[in-house]
Amino acid sequence: MMSVLAKYIDHTILKATTTEQDVVVLCNEAIAYGFAAVCVPPVYVDYARKLLAGTAIKIATVAGFPLGYCSLPTKLAEIEDAMTHGATEIDLVHNIAAIKNNHLEYAVAEVKACTQLVHNKGGIIKIIIESGVLTDAEIISCCKAYASLNVDFIKTSTGFAEKGASIQAVQLIKQNIPANIGIKASGGIKTASFAKELIAAGATRLGCSASVAIVKEDKPA
Repeated sequence: MMSVLAKYIDHTILKATTTEQDVVVLCNEAIAYGFAAVCVPPVYVDYARKLLAGTAIKIATVAGFPLGYCSLPTKLAEIEDAMTHGATEIDLVHNIAAIKNNHLEYAVAEVKACTQLVHNKGGIIKIIIESGVLTDAEIISCCKAYASLNVDFIKTSTGFAEKGASIQAVQLIKQNIPANIGIKASGGIKTASFAKELIAAGATRLGCSASVAIVKEDKPA
């Protein structure tokens, strides 16, 4: 029997040294364990699409990753390219620098443009706010502003910052978005117990590279 956690997991590989064989393994594991999606570097989107043809597994990739401070035209071009090659879910890093400069209006305009592009192409967008480097006030401001744009998910972390997913961040996000917007927790999720705690706190999707170990650890009822 498959772990109940599998349906929450975006099986992820985003390291700089990712090889084609790594993507083959990732996709085969996603099929074997029934993960919700794979999340691969943009250059491997088309390859993953071919490997997962005929399955229900979604293909996610990243834009503005991992630091978020590239220009809006660059982010839009990344999204356009990724979706042209088969990505159906885009995990976008918002402009963290704009938030730290108290330029929320810039970040909102950027997220609005990216969300419209993804939705016009029939896709799902997850906004990575990098909660570990934001204050609670900044997290709240972003959640409320982006929720008004009808984004599909607020995502905690890239996995590249010093601090990844936390129960407190997920709870804070949940308190400041409507129920129709999902929460993706990611960054440092290595055990089934932590995964379950994040889900209990409000996470509706999990970004994990340790996905196989997590579901093997989980004991189905």
